[in-house]
Amino acid sequence: MSLRQTLLSIDWPTGYRKIIIDEVDSTMKEARRRQQYIDQPTWILAKNQTKAHGRRGRVWSNPNGNFSATLALKLSEDPANLALRSFVTALALFDTLAYITKASKLLSLKWPNDVLMEDKKVAGILLESFGSGKITDFLLIGVGVNLVPLPDGIEPSFGGMVRPTSLSDFGFKINPEDFLVYLAANFDYWEKQLRRTGFSELRKVWLSRAIKIGEMITVRTGLDLYEGIFDTIDDSGNLVLKMDCGIKVIPAGDVYF
Repeated sequence: MSLRQTLLSIDWPTGYRKIIIDEVDSTMKEARRRQQYIDQPTWILAKNQTKAHGRRGRVWSNPNGNFSATLALKLSEDPANLALRSFVTALALFDTLAYITKASKLLSLKWPNDVLMEDKKVAGILLESFGSGKITDFLLIGVGVNLVPLPDGIEPSFGGMVRPTSLSDFGFKINPEDFLVYLAANFDYWEKQLRRTGFSELRKVWLSRAIKIGEMITVRTGLDLYEGIFDTIDDSGNLVLKMDCGIKVIPAGDVYF
């Protein structure tokens, strides 16, 4: 059975809406514009993004054929729980890419929100939340996946250690609409696991797929740099770093090898 036939046999997850747009500045901005009309989990997929961006406003190269989507969620939760959706999405991406490539050994997860293929970045996740006070009522999960070859001259960010790659570089081809079907199904699965059992089980799976556990890494948080052994992630998804001066718990940052 071909990949397309298999994907089309998978049911779109119940309770999720899908919007496909030919061109938009960014799916994150489009989700914010539609916020008042979104009353159920909604995937917004753009065939072309003109102003795509990643974490900290970094430019995300988005040639035609790449996957660019945002999942908009209405919820009422403590912001401390929001980071857990990054792990939900990472596990869903890992499963989707493993299915497409049939080569899970090529894949790994990089804290806090990247998916690597042979230690090169193939997918990234961006979370933005909106609300009042201590409760969040609107969460956006942006997902970018390099499905097609990237333009020449794309360079890694700080440290020059994690270069980008694409599925096409490894000989795998899939269009964004089909990719979304499987990603949406996988996200629904892991989101249900989070709601049923909490983060502990997801944490175990994430750690089993993570890169550089037990190895020396550098973590950048704003203007500060920390070096130490990547020990684990805690029950809140924070990175636990073993340093010469003791244990450092880091809720957000960029990891370099």
